[in-house]
Amino acid sequence: MTVHIGAKPDQIAETVLMPGDPYRAKWAAETFLQDPVLVNEVRGMLGFTGTWRGNRVTIQGSGMGMPSLSIYANELIRDYGAKTLIRIGSCGAMQERVKIRDIIIAMTASSMSTPSRGIFRELQFAPCADWSLLNAAVQATKARGTPTHVGGIYSADVFYDERPDLNEQMTRHGILGVEMEAAELYILAARYGVRALAVLTVSDHLLTHEALPSEDREKSFGDMVEIALEAAFS
Repeated sequence: MTVHIGAKPDQIAETVLMPGDPYRAKWAAETFLQDPVLVNEVRGMLGFTGTWRGNRVTIQGSGMGMPSLSIYANELIRDYGAKTLIRIGSCGAMQERVKIRDIIIAMTASSMSTPSRGIFRELQFAPCADWSLLNAAVQATKARGTPTHVGGIYSADVFYDERPDLNEQMTRHGILGVEMEAAELYILAARYGVRALAVLTVSDHLLTHEALPSEDREKSFGDMVEIALEAAFS
């Protein structure tokens, strides 16, 4: 048991999927895992452990933003021995060719700052995904025929952004989408020598202003969860 995770040491699997929303963790566990068991509900941040095709998996909510994710990822790695952490969540598209419901697999994650910024000081560290996970996720999307884009994303500090000039430059430089957690996850994975990846579903579009209705989001996120699971155990 840690400050933020109430699970016993043997209740967390080495493979952890991390949606931001704790209720998305509940939905994913009940939909995709066999015999899921609630192992954490501290502060309402739900976590479940079950099996997928005979492999133990934990699905643990991370909260919104990099500071929140940093808390859970640190404890999962340091105190529970997690070896593979995959963020599953939504993102906003930043390229015309990226469409609503498409999958983005994040090769890199740029940011203005992360909770780890104090460690690096003047260095601009380049957070990137684990190659074996990224490659396996790409193969999984090809097998499924899922519309997928692989490349750089942006992890933002704020949801209500007021920097259209920055968004314009990111679009200009090929950034596929924006979310709020992956950059710190990739940094922590590098620090501790574990594997990390972000598999994201496009829920809205910064250029066209399209957006999935909230009731349609869960139905559209199934591919993302299955791709993450297939990548983790391929």
